[in-house]
Amino acid sequence: MRKSKALVCESIEEDLSGVILKEIQLPELSQEEILIKVKAASVNFPDLLMTQGKYQHRPDLPFVLGMEGAGVVVEKGSRVTRFNTGDEVTFGSWGNGAFSDYALVSENGAQLKSKSLNFEEAASFQTAYLTAYVSLVRRGELQPGESLLVHGATGGVGMAAVQLGKKMGAKVIATGTSEEKLKKTLDWGASHYVLTNKKDGVSFREEVKELTDGKGADVIYDPVGGDVFDESMRCINWGGRILIVGFTSGRIPTAPVNMPLIKGFSIIGVRAGEYGRRDPVRGKENIEAIKKLADSVKEALRLNTEELAERG
Repeated sequence: MRKSKALVCESIEEDLSGVILKEIQLPELSQEEILIKVKAASVNFPDLLMTQGKYQHRPDLPFVLGMEGAGVVVEKGSRVTRFNTGDEVTFGSWGNGAFSDYALVSENGAQLKSKSLNFEEAASFQTAYLTAYVSLVRRGELQPGESLLVHGATGGVGMAAVQLGKKMGAKVIATGTSEEKLKKTLDWGASHYVLTNKKDGVSFREEVKELTDGKGADVIYDPVGGDVFDESMRCINWGGRILIVGFTSGRIPTAPVNMPLIKGFSIIGVRAGEYGRRDPVRGKENIEAIKKLADSVKEALRLNTEELAERG
């Protein structure tokens, strides 16, 4: 059996005290798995949530962190047909994660890496852009000429939604809490930006209505939740779609159901990974679609890289 240094969650804690860097022994390679020498892994918000037991997917303890990575195939099972040793791949993993020297991944859990991206870029690309693609294309059915309000626009999944929304022909309005960071969204494709936090709390409905000729946004992409969701219901257009992506605010909001009745809007949940698992054909189509985005968005990828051992 192969040994690997990995970042392991051994207990659920609020302060990461249950996470340690240690040497582990990997299970035997199955016939349907590939063994990947991990070259880079990205940190996503769900990684933190899983250590606190707050994410919808809860791996059995102990588990290796890291839901997204990139590396090289060094070994493959006897039934694996899509990959060969030496192939450069990206992968997603739950429990036997990417924060490890080596990762065991099912054949269906990996894809060939886009040649236009290096390992660091490839490892940080898929989760954000897959989330944006499933949200805007599959679930929100964003149309050219519609207005798209992107909350949390300066984060990874927000940046992806801004870029994709622009490519789909929408008028993109970015929101966030830092004007300095929001200015960068204009380079990514936003036509305007709005600060969500005012002196008296979260407020942006009037600015959004002004930017949409009083109608409100056609599609709202919300990875924030909390007060941001509450305010979004006040600036959504008739027939609009509010896409529920996550709750980085820390509060899961509730909605008075008379509001979507009266205003004729829809509240739509988005789970990009689960979408692909339940519909594998479309799941593969989604992956291929975002790989084609790589060249056009590469210059906007903002990466801060560190060695895992330095953070241990």
